[in-house]
Amino acid sequence: MSPKSGTPKKNLMLFSGRAHRELAEEVAQHLNVTITPQTAHTFANGELFVRFEESVRGTDAFVIQSHTNPINEWVMEQLIMVDALKRASAKRITVVMPFYPYARQDKKHKGREPISARLIADLFKTAGADRIMTVDLHTAQIQGFFDGPVDHLFAQTLLADHVKKTYGDADIAVVSPDSGRVRLAEKWAQQLGDRPIAFIHKTRDPDKPNQAVANRVVGQVEGKLCILVDDMIDTGGTIVKATDALLAEGAADVVIATTHGILSDPATERLSNCKAREVIVTNSLPIAPEKQFANLTVLSIAPLLAEAIQQVFEDGSVTSLFDGNA
Repeated sequence: MSPKSGTPKKNLMLFSGRAHRELAEEVAQHLNVTITPQTAHTFANGELFVRFEESVRGTDAFVIQSHTNPINEWVMEQLIMVDALKRASAKRITVVMPFYPYARQDKKHKGREPISARLIADLFKTAGADRIMTVDLHTAQIQGFFDGPVDHLFAQTLLADHVKKTYGDADIAVVSPDSGRVRLAEKWAQQLGDRPIAFIHKTRDPDKPNQAVANRVVGQVEGKLCILVDDMIDTGGTIVKATDALLAEGAADVVIATTHGILSDPATERLSNCKAREVIVTNSLPIAPEKQFANLTVLSIAPLLAEAIQQVFEDGSVTSLFDGNA
């Protein structure tokens, strides 16, 4: 008895949660696909429901969700979407989370604390995710929390190209807001043309979240345009204090560049009133109109996500998108 041969084919299907539909729509345009229609609603008691309106059997499914406030609701919605795809026989499920939730809880500072970043990875693996795609993790070792492929994308090129285009002729120094981000500052300095680096020495009380004290600037910043780089801005306290410290040390001006604009209150007030010339973020998270301000620039990561999705779908190389440095 001879086996019956079939025609192997691959179908890419894109699914979007409700947290940041605009980003998903932009990714879909770059991929030249449409977002798969679905029914999604929240019951009176807060429970979530998702049902896809088309067959997903045998597909290469990409589920995009931006984890903004209320973050727990959007994590749960994406988990439910993954579970629905698994039970509907999707062939491969890739979770696309531009901002990895709970990334700051990646280790124990004291006893009896959770490692919530690992818990997130475990939840998605249990739900049925085969792969995770994310942008600028708070710490790179989070990749090891997920038992499967993790595509760690970098927004640095997008941000650095904007800085070069706008301030390329200036006397630039790249500044890390703390000693833990010095390696990131070194990468920025290299990409901007071997610029000098500096960092802010700061202290933080683990019992007081979102609070840091900028102590002193380590490095030469006098007369320079300081590019202050970080992976996220939450309440804005750390980055604003760093800006003040740089200007007090004689910096000519400060430009803030970060990937994830969480902008929890009172970040908008702090950033709009600080003395930075420009605050550059990406649209990895939605930024509501009331959170935007005059010197805020929002760059789109949709082309980056779309290219990475295309490479995964075609079994290509995501690392090649970053010159082998991913």
